[in-house]
Amino acid sequence: MTEKGKFLQKINEAFAKSDTAFIVDNVTNDITWNVMGDQSISGKEDFEKALQQMEQDEPMELTIKNIITHGKSAAVDGVMTIPGGDKQYAFCDVYTFSGFKEPKIKEMTSYVVEVDLTV
Repeated sequence: MTEKGKFLQKINEAFAKSDTAFIVDNVTNDITWNVMGDQSISGKEDFEKALQQMEQDEPMELTIKNIITHGKSAAVDGVMTIPGGDKQYAFCDVYTFSGFKEPKIKEMTSYVVEVDLTV
């Protein structure tokens, strides 16, 4: 796995564990987060507030299916399961990095779908 791939795995693990501090440390001040069909967030402060609203007391179970990196772009898809197993979300996040050396996340576009566990 590439260094960016390892970094993105850590970012997604941080989402699952509600490790807001780690995530915020690895984004640019002018981060843009587009959650398709829901909201668009601009700036590190608003980004951190949005993450704090999503925090869980217990870690979510994370299954990453693919991590694809190319230049300043990347994508990760997988599934997160809420503790207790009653809700599951399939996701695909598309990332744009600030540069090539020690990059931070400049933009994220998230596609999230709740999975019907009764099917």
